[in-house]
Amino acid sequence: MDSIIELRHLKTLLALQETGSVSLAAKRVFLTQSALSHQIRALEQHYDTPLFERKSNPIRFTPAGERLLQLARELAPLLATAQRDMAQIIEGEAGELRVAVECHTCFDWLMPAMDTFRPLWPQVELDIVSGFQADPVGLLLTHRADLAIVSEAAAQNGIVYQPLFAYEMVGICAKDHPLGDKAVWQAADFAAETLISYPVPDDMLDLLRKILLPAGINPARRHSELTVAIIQLVASRRGIAALPYWTVMPYLEKGYVVARQIGHTPLQSELYAAMRQDDADKSFLDNFCQIVRERSFAELPGLSPLGKP
Repeated sequence: MDSIIELRHLKTLLALQETGSVSLAAKRVFLTQSALSHQIRALEQHYDTPLFERKSNPIRFTPAGERLLQLARELAPLLATAQRDMAQIIEGEAGELRVAVECHTCFDWLMPAMDTFRPLWPQVELDIVSGFQADPVGLLLTHRADLAIVSEAAAQNGIVYQPLFAYEMVGICAKDHPLGDKAVWQAADFAAETLISYPVPDDMLDLLRKILLPAGINPARRHSELTVAIIQLVASRRGIAALPYWTVMPYLEKGYVVARQIGHTPLQSELYAAMRQDDADKSFLDNFCQIVRERSFAELPGLSPLGKP
């Protein structure tokens, strides 16, 4: 049989397998849902067989779909290696990548991504700008950093963004706290509580910016620099907190605290990689973002893809 398989088809199949849904896969490969469905239909019509079961959740591939998925898994690392080799041949292997972060929990996924990146780009000097950065984009503009991890893709001259991922923020409380009896917390549930958070401005806390302040609620505060200290304070009923699900999952498994959904539509936060527009075509920057996405989706629970900002 003649083949119509293209690399874009294989990337789509991988995205379907990794996300488990057509809508999330479309975001992952930066297509509309209808465009992604059209790709799949074209393959199915060519081979005259379905590739996955339409009503399964998550997606369950047919034997034909599994065979194409196997091909995608085999070719993806070969293609990535060839693209990286071509970039190093054409652009050179050397460079500097100083990473600034405004997120206290970023190191959970940033360090593994850096470990993967280093042997692939040995001539690139990779470093983290020390300390928590309240204005990482400012460090880009003054050439004190080369890539910044930020929670908003705010339009700014000379700065471009790559989407990394979205994740759920959950409310956590002690096991015997009254809020533990509620499946979903609303803004009013925080009014009489002490909110334990990292010592950052209010506009950098999505719980405050998206949920509490619009509802006119500004609870009492207590701060800690360390995630484990926040967990301990919550477990001791010194207050409640909102943290990424991937951060609190190990403590949930040990029974230290309980987690609850915030809002009828779960509270989502986003992460983007910001860089100078003049550097946006550097292959090692693009590859670093790709590695971050791949490692994070493979290892962190509860992530969802972001479209282009």
